[in-house]
Amino acid sequence: MSSTPNNNASDPPGLRTTLAFRLAAAYSLVGLMVLLLATAGLYIVLRIELERSTGLFLADKLHVVRTLLRERPGDFDGLREEIELESAARRYQQFYIRLLDEHGVPILTTPGMNDQLNLVELETRTRNRPEHLVAMTGRNGQAFRVTSAPAEVGKVSQRFDTIEIAIDVAQEELLLQRYRFWFWAILLATSVVFPVVGYGIARRGIHPIEEIAATARRITSTNLRERIRAEGYPSELASLAETFNQMLVRLEQSFDQISRFTADIAHDLRTPINNIRGEAEVALARARTVEEYREVLESSLEEAVRLSDLIGDLLFLARAESPLANLHRQPVNVGELLSAVREYYEATASDSGISLVAADGGAITVALDRPLMLRAVSNLVSNAIAHTARGGSVTLAATAAAADICIQVSDTGTGIPPEALPRVFDRFFRVDPSRSRAAGGAPSGGTGLGLAIVQSIMTLHGGTATILSQPGSGTCVTLRMPL
Repeated sequence: MSSTPNNNASDPPGLRTTLAFRLAAAYSLVGLMVLLLATAGLYIVLRIELERSTGLFLADKLHVVRTLLRERPGDFDGLREEIELESAARRYQQFYIRLLDEHGVPILTTPGMNDQLNLVELETRTRNRPEHLVAMTGRNGQAFRVTSAPAEVGKVSQRFDTIEIAIDVAQEELLLQRYRFWFWAILLATSVVFPVVGYGIARRGIHPIEEIAATARRITSTNLRERIRAEGYPSELASLAETFNQMLVRLEQSFDQISRFTADIAHDLRTPINNIRGEAEVALARARTVEEYREVLESSLEEAVRLSDLIGDLLFLARAESPLANLHRQPVNVGELLSAVREYYEATASDSGISLVAADGGAITVALDRPLMLRAVSNLVSNAIAHTARGGSVTLAATAAAADICIQVSDTGTGIPPEALPRVFDRFFRVDPSRSRAAGGAPSGGTGLGLAIVQSIMTLHGGTATILSQPGSGTCVTLRMPL
């Protein structure tokens, strides 16, 4: 399934719009839409109410005329007086009435009605729509609303006349016209004001973002102590600033760790190389016997092996921390895995006078990468043997809970000082060399990567490695993995 490309990301820098411009455009568009909808809605309501008011007025006049025709059917003078007085009292909204008998002959007509309206057209338009408002244009271009309705003459139905009424709504149309004028004037003005005001608001709103960007530009690999001061920021930007500061803390720690790591690599690579170089220079200083050359070669080979092991460990750590690192999981019986490690180190432990025991793990089976887990447990056992005195013991055990499995490697060795425990999983970290095996002499000569490799293997498996130790009483390392 293809994804929609991001056009903004591919735009040349000159064509990209600023965030302030986008926000101002959004503010303006929303504001203009709201204003347009509000004013248009008010215009529609106003027009409807004016039409409704006109309709009620005409209905009221129809009722008055009908009442007069029914109560006083022959009093045309009274009817004419009522209509003409009412019409004359209205200065701006004139209305006209014409009364037709049942044969369509005019009986009564308001003065001036024929001058203002085409009465034939009026009759034609209202004939099939009794008591409905009909829009009509007068002879002079004025807007009228006209209607007609039958009227019963007399209390006893003798005949039905027709009432035609017209009202001048030019003032209403003028009002609506002025409303439309001011509507477009306001819309035009706000189309200029909204972007300017919106841009100012947007610039003020993104000022903290610009400060964050300025701080980010000042940060380099040699200046990681810079921090963003989030006082006075909105909560969202304050959270962003805090997240950014936390990222800077992690970056600073990572750079410090990389610096220490680089220095440690240089030191650990330089030592075996200098040893090989020194032995070769001494051997070449004068003629040597075959036996002396053999000793030099053997010593150089030991240093080369140590160097090769160090490089191998570094490569493993680099691969283990790669986002593309994959595990080859398979069902593994944990008890059999611990037994295999015990058998491999049994001779070494026996030579050192140490008891190596693998407790029965039962039928605990879990999906994991067997070679990697063998290496992790082997590293722990190797460390335990190296730092346990003759007569001590090293124990391997496994337990399973509802959600995870634990593998423990414990010893009765020299233990680790409390101040060193937080760093034991760091690369190249070594506790004081006095933690070497008491019976045997020389220090173990490890690279300081064993526990770091164990930690990386557990991370790949989604687990953790923890260590508990008491100087003089021994150490217990626990590997915990989800089932």
